[in-house]
Amino acid sequence: MSSGPASTEAAIAARRRQAEHKAAAVERAIGQLRRERGRLTVQAIAGRAGVSTTFCYENPAARALIKNAVADSRSRHDRHGQAEHERIEASWRERALNAEAELTRSQKEVHTQRQRIGELMGQIRDFDQMVPGESVQALTTENTTLKRRVQQLADEHRTLRERLEGARSNLRFADRRIADLEAQVLERPQAAAADAL
Repeated sequence: MSSGPASTEAAIAARRRQAEHKAAAVERAIGQLRRERGRLTVQAIAGRAGVSTTFCYENPAARALIKNAVADSRSRHDRHGQAEHERIEASWRERALNAEAELTRSQKEVHTQRQRIGELMGQIRDFDQMVPGESVQALTTENTTLKRRVQQLADEHRTLRERLEGARSNLRFADRRIADLEAQVLERPQAAAADAL
């Protein structure tokens, strides 16, 4: 029969080795869940490592590994959410700016064409008394063509205004969606913390 102190030391050493093996299993489980993009919770890690949740809470090494992994996961998720928010916002901002620029260009073109029509109408009135009917007919035809062009530009202007309104509406929708996503991102760390406990 072995002596008391020697067998006690052997039992302590065996428990220490067992705890180290379990902590290593916890570390491997965290790595696997990260690669698989799984949720990092105490239950998930314990299940993957094949250890009890009690061990995860009571063993200092396992507890530190899990705490760091959950904090790192939260931080990475927050950065991803922020990057997605910025990408969506930049996309809608660019569309709205493009629509604004096109609308401004269209308004200038309509204004220029209206001025030109006014000038031609004045010329027609002057020529009506001075030139033969053929010249008046040519000016009338040009005036009709210009009126059609102004109508086309007015239609383009209306279409661009509708697109701009649509872009603004989409931007408002994106802002609301982003706000919802941000709220979800803020709720997840709390839920993850609650799961971890």
